[in-house]
Amino acid sequence: MRQTKRRPLTQQRLPRNSCFDFNGREHTMEHLQEQLDQLLSQVPDADAIRARLDNLVSVYPFNEYEYIISHLLAADVLTLDAYYELRDEYLARNMFLYIFEISAPRTFGESWAQGHLKELVPDLQNPSKKRDPDYSGQYDFSLGDIKIEVKASRAVDADVNAPLYVKALASVSMKPFWMNFQQIKPGCCDVFVWVAVWRDTIKYWVQSSYEVENNPDYSKGQHRGNVGEGQLHLRQDNIRDFDKFQVKSDGLRQAIVDAHARELSQRSGDAGTN
Repeated sequence: MRQTKRRPLTQQRLPRNSCFDFNGREHTMEHLQEQLDQLLSQVPDADAIRARLDNLVSVYPFNEYEYIISHLLAADVLTLDAYYELRDEYLARNMFLYIFEISAPRTFGESWAQGHLKELVPDLQNPSKKRDPDYSGQYDFSLGDIKIEVKASRAVDADVNAPLYVKALASVSMKPFWMNFQQIKPGCCDVFVWVAVWRDTIKYWVQSSYEVENNPDYSKGQHRGNVGEGQLHLRQDNIRDFDKFQVKSDGLRQAIVDAHARELSQRSGDAGTN
């Protein structure tokens, strides 16, 4: 069992969990640490507790935060209701932070994202040669005769070189972010569903294949020799261009049906002009 000696709050390395406060400051656990330190200063033996914290040995699930909070509760500095509020605020700020801890891109894009979408739209069916004799992995789901491709990405600080869970951004962040939707093949599906994760929210966009293929930000030829494949970068300077395609989670099914109708109309109209 791993034991760790606790460092002073001001000297700790960035720990695994991060947080974001509603005043717009983004940092790793700093806001929670500041809240607890302010409360700790109200405890009569605060200096003695801090001294013990400097040499505290932590064994999961017991750590410095559990130690501080237990003392605050015992000293009646932190009421149980106030503790629940502190806990709920932290969870709200970091509801989806665990998704940034999925290190393998394929596990995130396929296992998590596709599973998440399937939970939201139970009618989605996994494709197979029985349903589609020409199927060979070109798309992820079908809804009736609609072929659907799912692409997922996570909003991270573009200027930070660190693990994803450290540079994960909140949806209200003003920092530059970069999300890359890769291996986009408009010729292999009818509808694209994009899933984007921030630490405090998940957003969805539903577009027809035609709309993606003809988007000015769509870059063809992601890999040399891969005909019909490209990528699209979603950034803070172009994300508003996709507002008309954004939908709420409970509207995904209808949005897929609507996007398919647009796809048929757009392809038909495009063919008529050629």
